[in-house]
Amino acid sequence: MTSARAAALRDRLRGAGLRATPARLAVLEVLETSEHSLSHAELVALLQAGPWDATTLYRNLTDIVRVGLARRVDMGDHVWRYQRLDAAHQGDHPHFTCVQCGETQCLPGLQWTAAQQAPKAVARMEVDVQLRGVCDDCQATCK
Repeated sequence: MTSARAAALRDRLRGAGLRATPARLAVLEVLETSEHSLSHAELVALLQAGPWDATTLYRNLTDIVRVGLARRVDMGDHVWRYQRLDAAHQGDHPHFTCVQCGETQCLPGLQWTAAQQAPKAVARMEVDVQLRGVCDDCQATCK
């Protein structure tokens, strides 16, 4: 990680009210560079060279979610996955999960707007739309 990148991550953490510890910097870096949502186990595997144990990484994931730098999603398989929240990745949108390989991808071009039409009695609503099928890679290997 470059010093400019590390400084930007430190600023994001501090701006959200968190101390910029090495473990938090590592977790946020992985979330921000990942192309898809990551489970805790995937994150641990990616950071296995670091000095952190799985519990430390989980606590830091929880802190990062709590302050709004990431969110936790369930793709219907009872595994929590974590995804970054930034200017390019905001708002409720559907996800596609391949039923063969398990890969999950965001579909940000399909913004969900029904939440804006919710009854006035609903103070806060979260929308979670999940699409399942076979991805292009798995489809190509089946032929």
